[in-house]
Amino acid sequence: MRLLIVEDEDRMLTLLRDGLREHRYSVLTATNGLEGFELAREHEFEVIVLDVMLPIMDGCEVARRLRAQNIQSAILMLTACDSEDQIIRGLDAGADDYLTKPFSFREMLARIQSISRKIIEHPTERVTLDTLILDRSTHYAYRGGRALDLTRTELLLLDCLMASEGQPVPRNTLVATVWGKDRQIGASTLDTFINLLRNKVDAPFETKLIHTVKGVGYALHLPANTSSK
Repeated sequence: MRLLIVEDEDRMLTLLRDGLREHRYSVLTATNGLEGFELAREHEFEVIVLDVMLPIMDGCEVARRLRAQNIQSAILMLTACDSEDQIIRGLDAGADDYLTKPFSFREMLARIQSISRKIIEHPTERVTLDTLILDRSTHYAYRGGRALDLTRTELLLLDCLMASEGQPVPRNTLVATVWGKDRQIGASTLDTFINLLRNKVDAPFETKLIHTVKGVGYALHLPANTSSK
């Protein structure tokens, strides 16, 4: 697997690079946001490990520009601050997950493995609900003929919801499917990802498809008074 690490702290960069190479990852590095952005444009990476606080261009701006250019590498954001506002800013810019410093190397490996997973495999490659389409073969989603700019994590959440169309999906099922059974995801973190998904899937459209099931989790379905086209 090819990884890009964008980190300006020398000691952290060396530890991450050497540790990941010991685990047989192919690793390139950058020490500022602009250099990282250019490398991500010139080469294909499965995962980009991206620090938030970077010289020249911060990590959120790097992520935003990469997504604007349709670069779909999974992005793991590193932040020294566990402020919810900063975390949401990173996720909204296109990050798939985040780690708050300090963190263990084992935890980073688990996150990298989690966000690098492909969309869940199903016999049906193309699923629809109303004007929402998920194409599992290309890892793209569309609604009303418009391509939705979803991150890999958002695609996994949508895939899980569409696989259980009309049925409530418990929170623990969503977490286990998207992040893995051993991953501890707080309620607010899952809610943040669902809200980001809603902003792309539902907000621009009159008919809302993602619904909260109180005390259970979330469900994807047409409102009761609406028929599918």
